[in-house]
Amino acid sequence: MAYVDHAFSISDEDVMMESSYVIQNRPPIKEIALAVSLLVFGTLGIVLGIIMAYNRVGGDRAHGLFFAVLGGILFIPGFYYTRIAYYAFKGYKGFSFSNIPPV
Repeated sequence: MAYVDHAFSISDEDVMMESSYVIQNRPPIKEIALAVSLLVFGTLGIVLGIIMAYNRVGGDRAHGLFFAVLGGILFIPGFYYTRIAYYAFKGYKGFSFSNIPPV
């Protein structure tokens, strides 16, 4: 007879505790709002930074480049998580609201 170590087995209680969120698959409102706001502010930062650098607001281009870089830092995660939320809402295979980390 084979030896079975039950200390590391997964019980039914462990499965029920973690899968309750996955089964409902409800959209996380706070996380989606944060992702959309990062996307909007990142886009505004990039556009305003380019305009500021082109028109030399503040005397040189450094202020505009700073805003453009800051906008890019905000834009990247905002776009990524907004895209996941959109695809999960549309029901694409492989995308779920559980892929968005909690705030």
